[in-house]
Amino acid sequence: MRALGIDFGLKRVGLAISDPSGILVSPYRPLERTTRQRLFDDLLEIVQNESVETIVVGLPLGLDGGDTLTTRQVRNFVLSLGRRTKLPIHLMDERLTSAQAEEELNAAGLRGTKRKMALDSQAAVIILRSWLENEQSF
Repeated sequence: MRALGIDFGLKRVGLAISDPSGILVSPYRPLERTTRQRLFDDLLEIVQNESVETIVVGLPLGLDGGDTLTTRQVRNFVLSLGRRTKLPIHLMDERLTSAQAEEELNAAGLRGTKRKMALDSQAAVIILRSWLENEQSF
């Protein structure tokens, strides 16, 4: 099952994609947010071109597990995306994924601008990888 992971952001949207077997996850080029419609058009084009079968969106809960302003923005994004595609959309708790992504990029030796550009997609990798691991454990 080919899955698309999304790390929603107000400036950039990080993306990751799994291989067709749903085992390996790779970063995908992030999308720059220009307009809402352009974002959805770009996402749906990727879904079609990459034969995506399911979508996983990171849900940025507060450290206490409660909703934040960003949580509500992501939930609205998911509702809008759900009106545009029939694919299943799953939410995955993404608390601390940005910190983990920073650690992984540091370990890989990425610095400066390259690291900044890779951060959103690396967070999407962690979100998707976590979701796939949880799915396979059942």
